[in-house]
Amino acid sequence: MSDKIKFEIEFVIQSSPQMLYQYLATPSGLSEWFADNVNSRGEKFTFIWDGAEEDAKLLKRKTDEFVRFAWEEADDDSYFEMKIIVDEITKDVSLFITDFADDDEVEESKMLWTNQVSDLKQVLGSS
Repeated sequence: MSDKIKFEIEFVIQSSPQMLYQYLATPSGLSEWFADNVNSRGEKFTFIWDGAEEDAKLLKRKTDEFVRFAWEEADDDSYFEMKIIVDEITKDVSLFITDFADDDEVEESKMLWTNQVSDLKQVLGSS
């Protein structure tokens, strides 16, 4: 198995941290933009795309700040995290995504996140 590469991307989101967090941490919020459907039972989240299911465990979360998941089939220490950062001076809200991908899939993964976050911005009414 090849080592995955950690990458981070940032998106400016015109939303309150509280509202944004609801779309990152709840099954109903995640199913609005991240997957076709999301179910959860405790720490286990099931993400459904085109009928295919992927299970992830909620590793950590801090209300209105971040959520961190790990895919259950991952046999390494990889995870994906969505963190809300508020600039202290401008009060701009940014969404920082941390994820892992194989060396030859990093750009593709970044593009996928960009598309997903574009959907999130539409749902939030953020440009």
